[in-house]
Amino acid sequence: MIAEPNNCYKSPCNNKCPCKDYCPLGIALKLIGGKWKIPILCSLHQDGATRYNELKRKISGITNTMLASSLKELENDGMLYRKQYDEMPVRVEYTLTAACDELMPILNQLALWGVKMNNAS
Repeated sequence: MIAEPNNCYKSPCNNKCPCKDYCPLGIALKLIGGKWKIPILCSLHQDGATRYNELKRKISGITNTMLASSLKELENDGMLYRKQYDEMPVRVEYTLTAACDELMPILNQLALWGVKMNNAS
């Protein structure tokens, strides 16, 4: 069972940071952190069910190794589904889970904040 979250994200942390033992924000960032996870999630959100090679083409600069490992991590963390069809050649499609659907409006707000911060500098 997951421990009850602290209120560290509601008020500034001081010398006695309550985040040391359990930080829900840290957990969330660990799930979506890294260079490639957000572009993968955004692509799947925009396009729906997508095959591996389509994702590879859409995400500029990603290597096969990074795409495969990022997809595996996202699947293991419950952020996307991997559906394999019994066909020859094998066809695999990736789609977002309900948990990730809940995340997308939050990422949109974060993107808007990023635009605001970029324009302020």
